[in-house]
Amino acid sequence: MSPHRAVPSIREAARMVRLGEGPPRRSVRSAADIADLRERARRRLPGPVFDYLDGAAGNEVASVRNRDAFDRVRLVSRVLRDVSVVDTTTDMLGRPAAAPVILGPIGLTRVFHPEGEAAVARVAAAHGIPAALSTMASTSPEAFAQAAPALDRWFQLYLWRDRDAARTIIERARRAGFRVLMLTVDVPVAGERLRDVRAGLQFPPSVPLRTAIGFARHPRWVWRVLTSEPIGFATGGGPRGDFVAQTNALLDPAVTFRDLEWLRSLWEGPIVVKGVLSPADAVALREHGMDGLVVSNHGGRQLEGAIAPAEALPAIRAAVGPDMFVAVDGGIRSGAHVAAALALGADAALIGRAYLYGLAAGGEAGVDQALRILESGLRRTLALLGAASTGEVTGGMARVDSRLRTPAEGHQSRFAVRSSG
Repeated sequence: MSPHRAVPSIREAARMVRLGEGPPRRSVRSAADIADLRERARRRLPGPVFDYLDGAAGNEVASVRNRDAFDRVRLVSRVLRDVSVVDTTTDMLGRPAAAPVILGPIGLTRVFHPEGEAAVARVAAAHGIPAALSTMASTSPEAFAQAAPALDRWFQLYLWRDRDAARTIIERARRAGFRVLMLTVDVPVAGERLRDVRAGLQFPPSVPLRTAIGFARHPRWVWRVLTSEPIGFATGGGPRGDFVAQTNALLDPAVTFRDLEWLRSLWEGPIVVKGVLSPADAVALREHGMDGLVVSNHGGRQLEGAIAPAEALPAIRAAVGPDMFVAVDGGIRSGAHVAAALALGADAALIGRAYLYGLAAGGEAGVDQALRILESGLRRTLALLGAASTGEVTGGMARVDSRLRTPAEGHQSRFAVRSSG
């Protein structure tokens, strides 16, 4: 090598140290489960940023319950079934998907890695599953669409106080080719996330001097942030502030079922409502013409002590019947959890933290590894259950403690693609 070799430019150097290239790529490929990716993310992110990803409301008991609820599901296998070929394909509101998995909407994912939402879009498209873009994303709807033109794109909407601004965002999503609108309804006011409060984290990201040393210990992350596009809300937002202040300034706490008519007048495609825990609310949404719902407590990040989605799911499925699209999120960390979600009555699992750990650990390669872990685990679990397809998973395959009840023995989702055998 010549001693006079030119010093790389800042942009070239930044490219060389991007997570997902070199040693970090090998690191994420060696991750055996989502917990491994979480640990890699914890090591690579400054403490306040990891806490923003990992934390939840109050004492975080709701987040812990989310995972525990899926761990309490006992799967009952059938034997002497031909599972030489396992079909994980399904239908997502009229469009086929390679697996009953949706990459859920997360705000400001470029905080965790500069590739952010664009990496999520590319990986979801490569795996043949949908991905949702958040209203609070750090990538615009147009850039998200450009990153993965073939992706089944869903747009997550918070209804802002400023209805004209909300209308503009909806129109941008429509023009950018988003197919499904996902309205989140469980944030009338912001939950109190104590890890963020203690760190003094603000949005767009900044930290007070008292936590600056934690960032200094992660020069790779700092380097990437400094040498990439500034991180902010790509669809607009309020002035800099903490999460609670920003959320309460932007979002409308007066939203009711009446607003669904207004929303339907602006969106011709499917509308899914996210943040449902009550069977009565689920029935009302069906009666108001909504196409689907997501059983969710916002990952435990809103209401302290909220019921776990896995606990709420069976009663909601029983209330709305077999014909409404029902997804579930919260605490899903494995393919076995995805299978359990199907057995409890879901048509699909919405994934959040699981793929974010991968993004933080290794950029696009990390998201890809997270999906590989979930999909291979799902195929293996289906085979061991004696189910050759997602359509063969029924409520009779789950046994749970007294806090959970499964749907009727004969429940099968009409959205699952049945095997031809």
